[in-house]
Amino acid sequence: MAASGFQAFLNSPVGPKNNPFLGVLSLTGALLLLVWWICKKPPEMISGNMTSAMCIYSALFMRFAWMVQPRNYLLLACHASNETVQLYQLSRWARAQGYLSSSTKEEEKPAQ
Repeated sequence: MAASGFQAFLNSPVGPKNNPFLGVLSLTGALLLLVWWICKKPPEMISGNMTSAMCIYSALFMRFAWMVQPRNYLLLACHASNETVQLYQLSRWARAQGYLSSSTKEEEKPAQ
């Protein structure tokens, strides 16, 4: 019975035998590389414009993945993960530029 369920998944419109599945698989690999790269990249090197564009791109494609029939949950999960990482990257950039104040700066001030 489990074999027939797996066979049904293989042949389904959202299964691994179609191009959108392979596209999502490659996007997931790119996302993992992005997460690894973010850990090493200093915030001064982040492009605020490009990161903002990637946030908008991921948000639009999350909506697309939700609205298309049949719903593409793998693409939705991939772009939701990418949106999370890009928003984190954007917050690092904003903090480095001084747009977001850090609570540690206020705590470091000497009491008078």
